[in-house]
Amino acid sequence: MKRLAIIVMLLASPLWAVDPNEMLDDPVLEDRARALSQELRCPVCRNESIDESNAALAQELRIVLRERMVAGDTDQEALDFMVSRYGEFVLLRPDARGANLILWLAAPALLLIALGIGWSTIRAKRPVDKDLSEAEKAELEKILGS
Repeated sequence: MKRLAIIVMLLASPLWAVDPNEMLDDPVLEDRARALSQELRCPVCRNESIDESNAALAQELRIVLRERMVAGDTDQEALDFMVSRYGEFVLLRPDARGANLILWLAAPALLLIALGIGWSTIRAKRPVDKDLSEAEKAELEKILGS
């Protein structure tokens, strides 16, 4: 029974990140705030959303987000406010536009370039048997076993 309690506590630990006193009274606004806070990165924890993080900065970001929601911001306006204040790094899934497009396309482009260089290098190192005499071609076939 004790093991089950420990497992349940470990699985539910992300739920403890949001303090009850941070939660909004309006359940619709709270659901929107929770959904948005799952899209925002905690600057302290890196790849953890502010909804899951127990860091003090994540708590402050959750409070600011909820204040924006209460002020009447739409979801996009609240996200835009957070991005304008903290930069695009705060988004867990940055959009693939503008300068980010270069980052999204750089890896596949470099892979294609590397494959092209590899293919051309292998192609250039192939033995060319055009300049071989008939005796040399026969000897080569004998060596290669074909």
